[in-house]
Amino acid sequence: MRIRRERGKAVAVIIAAAGLLAATAGGAAGSPGIPPGPAPGERAALAQPAAVTTALSNWAKRQRSADATRRKQRTAATAKTTTTKATTATTARTVQGGVLGPGRQQGLRAAAQPNTLILYDTAGPYGFLGELYAMATANLAGHFGAVATKPVSQYTAGQVNQYTATIYIGSTYYGGDIPDAIPNAFYSDVATSSRPVIWMNDNIWNLAGKVGVPAFTARYGWDPTTSYFDVGGSVGKVTQVDYKTQPLGRSIPAGADSGILRPNILTGGGQPAVTTLAEAVDTSTSPNTRFPWAVRSSNLTYIGEIPYTYFNESDRAIAFYDLLFDALAPETPTRHRAMLRLEDISPGSDPDQLMEIARYLDQENIPYGFQVIPVYTDPKGAYNGGTAETTTLQQAPEVVAALRFMLANGGTIINHGYTHQYRDADNPYNGVTGDDFEFFRAHVDSADNVIYDGPVPEDSTLWATSRILSAKTAFTLNLLPTPRLWTTPHYAASATDYGVINQHYAARYERSLYFAGQLTPAPINPQVYMGQYFPYPVRDVYGSKVLPENLGNYEPDSYNNRPPRLPADMINSARLNLAVRDGFASFFYHPYYPVAPLRETVQGIRALGYTFVDPASVIP
Repeated sequence: MRIRRERGKAVAVIIAAAGLLAATAGGAAGSPGIPPGPAPGERAALAQPAAVTTALSNWAKRQRSADATRRKQRTAATAKTTTTKATTATTARTVQGGVLGPGRQQGLRAAAQPNTLILYDTAGPYGFLGELYAMATANLAGHFGAVATKPVSQYTAGQVNQYTATIYIGSTYYGGDIPDAIPNAFYSDVATSSRPVIWMNDNIWNLAGKVGVPAFTARYGWDPTTSYFDVGGSVGKVTQVDYKTQPLGRSIPAGADSGILRPNILTGGGQPAVTTLAEAVDTSTSPNTRFPWAVRSSNLTYIGEIPYTYFNESDRAIAFYDLLFDALAPETPTRHRAMLRLEDISPGSDPDQLMEIARYLDQENIPYGFQVIPVYTDPKGAYNGGTAETTTLQQAPEVVAALRFMLANGGTIINHGYTHQYRDADNPYNGVTGDDFEFFRAHVDSADNVIYDGPVPEDSTLWATSRILSAKTAFTLNLLPTPRLWTTPHYAASATDYGVINQHYAARYERSLYFAGQLTPAPINPQVYMGQYFPYPVRDVYGSKVLPENLGNYEPDSYNNRPPRLPADMINSARLNLAVRDGFASFFYHPYYPVAPLRETVQGIRALGYTFVDPASVIP
């Protein structure tokens, strides 16, 4: 048996254009949120091509400019509003036929099967971002129950009261040359309902204006019309968001920060209580300035930005993951689970290395998943002196024996593609199993960035089905169980492929791509998409169950402009994810690395209070 240490694979899930960030094909896998360039293995990066980087920067500039204009226009009104803030604390105001009532401080008790309404913007030059943010939010809400999505412009009266909670994502700043697309019915329903509403980023001041500032402040205790994204003409430099006991990160490229709305919380007698849920830390001042990042009063939770923009495994998005429980499942008990996945096992793997890792996990009583690629191929002999070679499981009995040992001692088998490479093409490296993409095209540019080029030319339901059936046949021929779990090679496939995968497997165990058009009647756009990973299992917009992988992987070397990721990095991310009351610390490990870094990671995560569980136990 040939022993080969596979090349550390530097690949990334593209998340570009603004949040989970939308991306266009041809985009570089360099990244806002985490250091530039894609990470080795399947670890997702938040990546964006130059054109999208420009669009994001312009989007941020537009928001800053619009907010400065709003501040100027409200100068006189601000003083007037301030003088009336204490005189209306008990006043109810009729709005569109409804009455502003006291609501509830902490939201409703979650229904047995919570359902969520997600509303998003589509207007303006960056309206396309709204759907991408809505998909990201819908995927997360899919952890709790059924989800409905629609453009906010299509909202009809009474819908807020038909759902356990409503989430509005304000990605278009209405004003100036972009007229307000939010129906008055939505403003009225938010202000008169007792159902929880989460409002992100823009247009909260329009809600106050529509229902009347005195009435808004009387119920909610703060004034959005005198709250702004900047102070003294600058949005500052917020690099940290403190939530519960965790200092969560926030990393935005220079010039691309649209700011965080700084709520003007009113003081004085008779004001309703406003709870600060998380604090932003502005490090541009000395000493640092702290202000509310998220607040809650009555039925309204407000977050001063869209938390998906430029995020990573240790980011303030973690706070939002947990805040969803308050609205949708407030009685959820605290529980912290961990999962481990062994990566890229193929007929070309070293059986001795596999057994060393498997014996360690068995001794420690650690359940885990292990991926299997049924066919190893090196069509150009990149690792075989220029001579092509292909090895099947039937030709690798020692590897199969190691797989059977894993199955008998805590392991759950996972299908990881058929060949984990594409034809004899450099995709992006060398055409070798485990190194290259199978369902997507990619290349490495002159700056050593991985560039995503879109689905493979022959992509179709028939083509994807043939790859999956070939893989299943290989497992059957070797008397191995047919996997119920799937991980997409390098976390990249088309919407068509994800649909096929959903028909054949109980769940995906991965980070995934989500394409524009998924929520609309428009055709799916294979060139505009976002990537996402999760802190807990979800039902995503494809209708698939997805198990989380949210810590990345051990990688001691730097590849494609990405730094190493060591056990300490993953343990730190796991510590920050303790803020999620029923969250996971889920990572993967290549078994061609020694046991020692795996042991350090496992021990560190266990020491935080996580319990390792079998991935199969998380499948419904």
